[in-house]
Amino acid sequence: MILRFSPTLRGTVARAAGVGIVAGIATTLVLAAVGGVGTNSARADEPPAVTTTTVAQDPDAANAPFPDLAVTVSQTTGLISQGVTVSWTGGKRSTPPSSANGGENFLQIAQCWGEDKANPGHADRTTCQYGAFNTPGATRDGYVADGTSISEKDDDYTAPAIDVFTPAYTSVPFRSVTGEVVASVEKKKQLPVNVNVNNFFNPSSSNEVPWAGSATNGAGSVKFEIQTALQANGLGCGTPTGADAQPQSCWLVVIPRGTADAGEQHITQSGLRWDAWKHALSFKLSFKPLGVTCSIGAAERQLRGSELVATAVSSWQPVLCTSQGGATYTMSNGAESDAAGAANGTDPAPLALTSRALSSGDQDDLRYAPVAVGGLAVAFALDHSPVATDGTPAEQADKTGLSFDSMKLTPRLIAKLLTASYTDALPTYADKSGLGKNARNLLLDPDFLEVNADNPDWQYQAIVAPSVSDLLVPQGRSDAAWQLWRYVLADQDAVSFLQGKPDKWGMSVNKHSSINPKVNPDGGPLELPRDDFPKADPVVQPPSAAGGEVNLVTWRPYTNDLDQAAYFTLRGDGQTLGLWDPSSAPPKYGKSVRSLPGYQRVLALTDTSSAAKYQVVTAQLRNAAGQFVAPTQAGLTAAAAVMTPVAGQKQVVEYDPAGAAAKTATTAYPLTMPVYAATNPAQGDSATRADYAAFIRYAATTGQTPGVDPGNLPPGYAPIPADWKAQAIGAAAAIQSGASITPPPSGGDESVPGDSGGGGGFGGDTSLGDGGGATTTDTHPATGEAAGSLSGGRTAKDPDTGGIAAIVPGGVIGGLVAAASVPIIGRMRRFP
Repeated sequence: MILRFSPTLRGTVARAAGVGIVAGIATTLVLAAVGGVGTNSARADEPPAVTTTTVAQDPDAANAPFPDLAVTVSQTTGLISQGVTVSWTGGKRSTPPSSANGGENFLQIAQCWGEDKANPGHADRTTCQYGAFNTPGATRDGYVADGTSISEKDDDYTAPAIDVFTPAYTSVPFRSVTGEVVASVEKKKQLPVNVNVNNFFNPSSSNEVPWAGSATNGAGSVKFEIQTALQANGLGCGTPTGADAQPQSCWLVVIPRGTADAGEQHITQSGLRWDAWKHALSFKLSFKPLGVTCSIGAAERQLRGSELVATAVSSWQPVLCTSQGGATYTMSNGAESDAAGAANGTDPAPLALTSRALSSGDQDDLRYAPVAVGGLAVAFALDHSPVATDGTPAEQADKTGLSFDSMKLTPRLIAKLLTASYTDALPTYADKSGLGKNARNLLLDPDFLEVNADNPDWQYQAIVAPSVSDLLVPQGRSDAAWQLWRYVLADQDAVSFLQGKPDKWGMSVNKHSSINPKVNPDGGPLELPRDDFPKADPVVQPPSAAGGEVNLVTWRPYTNDLDQAAYFTLRGDGQTLGLWDPSSAPPKYGKSVRSLPGYQRVLALTDTSSAAKYQVVTAQLRNAAGQFVAPTQAGLTAAAAVMTPVAGQKQVVEYDPAGAAAKTATTAYPLTMPVYAATNPAQGDSATRADYAAFIRYAATTGQTPGVDPGNLPPGYAPIPADWKAQAIGAAAAIQSGASITPPPSGGDESVPGDSGGGGGFGGDTSLGDGGGATTTDTHPATGEAAGSLSGGRTAKDPDTGGIAAIVPGGVIGGLVAAASVPIIGRMRRFP
């Protein structure tokens, strides 16, 4: 039976493979390196992209649809549940599919598990996940009017014509890695079996791409979801096999389709039929192993808090947990303010992972160890859909179905997306009178078109969908939400909009999300910044004969987390409301099937590491210096260089989008965030503290080596600055020894961005009652202090971190002592 995952679990299983452990390999750490070697201590090159051509793989290349086709897959080794980019040259300008045919001159992409024994180095077509969407030219089966066009290679899969009313029928079976076969032809007779939707794949689970188009120059690119056995048990990719428990390899297959199938006038038949399949290009895929091989029965150490560091922790775990001895590290996401508050006490609590300090009103006994530089990103999957008018240039029509690869956003545009201010952000039949003449969605907003004027393609689009009228955002509280609101509030245009002043095109904020009490009808302003994303408008679409009531959450649901948002973007799943099902118990609305490449419309808030894992496209954001910057490693590094200490807690720094330092950093990515591992050294027993200290030492040193191998710092992060590394080692020594924290000296000006003690913010008191970090004021007083250079020694502008200079040698010695006396390594389990 196929494993089925609910939307709630899908985000978990999509990440579970990220915890893949290298089975049978015991990696012994050199603790001196853990204590003090920097990011240049190891080399972990990213796996190279792999390119193949029609000439190289197709014996009949001269008769292939695209004889000069060259296809590149961005990653084929060390795979987990993730995305890859498939790009190509040498194609021909594509025609989009219609209800009658599959289009012209396009590619199809599928994942298969088996090798063709008669053609080594190529996938076996019976093992491919293909056909689930039942679209012309993309099914496993079909009736063939001209029976003479059927290749002898398809004889075993064909039921001959019976009469003029019952033509020949060809159906390529699916053979599961489990041994089960789904077939609708047996002994040349047609069976009443649906080979396209079965126990192993369906439209909701399949990762196939039925149509991927080329531009006029014959080039193109598309994102493809790589699935492991956790998402597709019929493929079994990554499952340990054989005596040596090596992970099951699989195949990525690209099927070129021309203008017509054999015996047909158009593309209407399966790409698995031999006349099309013989030209397919195969890429062998290797996976990281699934499952956990860490020691059972070891002490368990809990980590809790920021999702921003989850991908890094899952990369570090395979090296940590397969080292000699070891504790078991168990990580779970949760509100950072809750995790830090618990870790600040003296009762045992998980090691907190947080980006903000405790509220300035609390006694802060935490030692903060910097372990990551990551951030937030706006991901999108948007395909060209030009308006069909006489004024639309011909070259725009030629791009129909091709994906956009760039977008610019400002804080005001982000504010519009977060406040349900576009009319399509509200249910279709709800009362939208309060939104006046606002644009339907982001892409039709003159504000957006002006910001993106350097790409004229945007002005010709007729893209309409609820999923481009807002952002998919996660439920719950987080430091990430707080930082995004601070980014918005640092921009005067965005603040004016939130206060209720229309932009120059007449668009106004949804009044229920206004920070102006005179505008907001809910008895008070929306208090900002805050650590969540409220869907504040209470509007509902009333029930009718066509369905039940629809509120804003039903209409535009939350995601479970930032990782799931990136996953939905990869799949083109905008989480739009489906049809009403009166037969369910109780009756309810379903969810629409994801949009296939060529028709995708998704905007989502994710984190930089998840965006990198799923290889989704992300927007450039305007920073405090007025420049548009993408969430690259360089952009994260530049932002880290100008982070400033928060008020009242110099162990913690932040990128303040309204600060003086940020306004001079032209290359800084504005949603960059640090992540700290934090605990009260007075908490827990000596063994627990030693395990937490060992985790910090590895994370802050060897774990900062960029790469995709186990133990490396994965894509989507920047290595932490040198001074942060020193602070982390010092914090680890203090945590291991159980030393109480000594408040840092207060010498010098402490007028840094953050709470001025008055608790003021946009819309009134910003306290959310959760013990969260320092609040910001609406004046945003400037700071002159930056966090320090990313390399080299301390400077006068580095944050005062107490006696770190004296603690560093002790930290290294502490690491060696821990190596000799305390098991330091473990494994991790992720929970949503």
